[in-house]
Amino acid sequence: MIAVVRWRAGTVTGLRRRWRGAVELDVHIGPEGGTVRALAYPPLVGEPQVGDRVLVNLGALALGLGTGGYAFVVALPDRLPPDPPGAAAGRRAGHLVKARYTPMQAIVLGADEEASPYRDALVDADDLAGMPVVVADLHSALPAILAGIHADRPRARVGYVMTDGGALPAWFSRTLDALRGTLAGTVTTGQAFGGDLEAITIHSGLLAARYALGADIAVVTQGPGNLGSGSRWGFSGVALGEAVNAVAVLGGRPVGALRLSAADPRPRHHGLSHHSLTAYGRVALAPADLVVPAGLDPAFASIVDDAVAPLAERHRLVRVDTTGLDEALRNAPAPLSTMGRSLDDDRPYFLAAAAAGRHAAALLAVTP
Repeated sequence: MIAVVRWRAGTVTGLRRRWRGAVELDVHIGPEGGTVRALAYPPLVGEPQVGDRVLVNLGALALGLGTGGYAFVVALPDRLPPDPPGAAAGRRAGHLVKARYTPMQAIVLGADEEASPYRDALVDADDLAGMPVVVADLHSALPAILAGIHADRPRARVGYVMTDGGALPAWFSRTLDALRGTLAGTVTTGQAFGGDLEAITIHSGLLAARYALGADIAVVTQGPGNLGSGSRWGFSGVALGEAVNAVAVLGGRPVGALRLSAADPRPRHHGLSHHSLTAYGRVALAPADLVVPAGLDPAFASIVDDAVAPLAERHRLVRVDTTGLDEALRNAPAPLSTMGRSLDDDRPYFLAAAAAGRHAAALLAVTP
């Protein structure tokens, strides 16, 4: 059999930044590997200290893949963490297994499990009651969407539903750490874990956002990062079309954030990304409000209008005024960055996300 993990043993030589659920480390792995930047999740492996021996997975870092430039700590073999609180209670403390059948599988309490305080509210829940739900294909859209919502409805409670297309641990996201005082909470779905609430499916995650977090609006994206092969169908963000379907099945109001770019050097992503065309044009079977931002450069706006026109056969194209959104984006509670590009580098991307948030906020006035 062919090995699929690059295992290395090393020693912690320094502690760097930390945020909720994660800590950066310097790990020395010997003369051949030198010192690398690593990431540990204390809820999984315990609290690392300088001098600890660690086991790390070096694979994605060695290949230069998009894991944030980290090796990942798998274990502190000489100092194992204590068992989770309530472990002796067995299934009564929660029995949802995420990252299933891997050595790092985590056992969490589901929002709708018997032991959950939200069990009664969720066990028979089946209707979002018209709640607007903004869907986007990249995690980087989240703070821009939130900025657009709160530009007009600063008191709106916004729940974030994180799918498992990108990072599985919500703790990887520094964006979520920065948004903790702004979001009503995070629900991690599928194999993703580490949110304020845990759910099995995107459907139960949406219902948890509505009835456990008390959200007025939900936002659905994959976690940070994504998986892609450069082909039409080989991209984890295509699943946003399935999120549209889930929202519609549950009686919510799906709002689609279009992925626009004036700076991406890849032709397939310039203007309207081909992934938006696939997700909304082929995967989403239910109609959504697809938001086209006003205020774009006229030449670029013409390119976007031509590209988005075929989607009008199934969806409602909604042009949204963007007055004031630039200021809202510059005051966003989390840094704005997508593919290494800032707001000034690629304004249409963030403006499209903020406009989708603004439209969702407007729907609150008409939602029963």
